[in-house]
Amino acid sequence: MKKNAIITIDGWSACGKSTLAKQLAKELGFVYIDSGAMYRAITLYFLRNHIDWTDPKEVEEALKNIKIEFHFNEKSQQSEVFLNDENVEWLIRDLVIAEKVSDVAAIREVRAFAVHQQQLMGKKKRIVMDGRDIGTTVFPHAEVKIFMTADNGTRVERRFKELFEKNPNISLEEVKANLEMRDYIDSNREVSPLRKAEDAILLDNTNLTMEEQLEFALKLVK
Repeated sequence: MKKNAIITIDGWSACGKSTLAKQLAKELGFVYIDSGAMYRAITLYFLRNHIDWTDPKEVEEALKNIKIEFHFNEKSQQSEVFLNDENVEWLIRDLVIAEKVSDVAAIREVRAFAVHQQQLMGKKKRIVMDGRDIGTTVFPHAEVKIFMTADNGTRVERRFKELFEKNPNISLEEVKANLEMRDYIDSNREVSPLRKAEDAILLDNTNLTMEEQLEFALKLVK
């Protein structure tokens, strides 16, 4: 494998894309970039500042005031997202953000802004980036492309466990409805819809452990 490769991991919500991307980056000594966190951070900014995202001019003006960076936290050994110099890693994982992020991510101006930022981050290569259009739009010539999937029941269970830790009042029905809505918007949006790149390798991790999926991905990369 080239030492300066780009690895893309795309797929549906709650398939464990970020978990695998973090594992791979750590094993290979690459930088991990969570593209979904970028869209969540933009959504947080829009909500906080009461931006009408149905108005393209207002969106374009708002994007001029947004700076997104990733910093490695030595203590947690995780990459964390900063919005205008504020660590928003935990704030963006809220269900309120999850309910709006697919709408915001479907906006042409928002995607153009995020894709440009992502491509700048990838100039030095040696990165693992996960999302929904990384292997198709952001890095169509990436050396390694993985497309992740899992059955719906498994995905709902995983997302519920993740959100329940932060919000014990959440219900399984809310999580299921949110995932179904995001799947529909992600795969039907006009700009860069979620789809498997022709040269991406499919990874169904419904019945795989985290160790098994990492082993699969490492074999593919090497």
